[in-house]
Amino acid sequence: MRVTDTIFIDERELEERFIRASGPGGQNVNKVESAVQLRFDVRRSSLPEDVRARLARLAGRRITLDGVLVITAQQHRTQERNRADARERLADLIRRAAVPPVKRRPTKPTKGSRERHHAAKRHRAGIKKLRGGAEVE
Repeated sequence: MRVTDTIFIDERELEERFIRASGPGGQNVNKVESAVQLRFDVRRSSLPEDVRARLARLAGRRITLDGVLVITAQQHRTQERNRADARERLADLIRRAAVPPVKRRPTKPTKGSRERHHAAKRHRAGIKKLRGGAEVE
């Protein structure tokens, strides 16, 4: 399965289980296993180490203690569409994990912004100074 130009996932790394979907569906819901539970072992996958770490962080509650990412798809009525939906959701998660975070570069306020800030403070201080009552001698 192709995820990005550089990342490929072997079909053998994916494990699919078909389960009965919950919710409405009439008589079909009790006898057809149309929902898909896609399992992807992140720790044993062929993904680069940094992508694996970011994927585990992105997965949140969908990842087990063993490092297996579980995606359940049951939105569609057919097994094929649920299967495609689960695979697309996995690919989307991996694409998001493949983007390295941008390092923050510390910046300084410009000279002009500092001058405007100080001018505003001086103006406000002058207004407050005028609020003082008349001095009695």
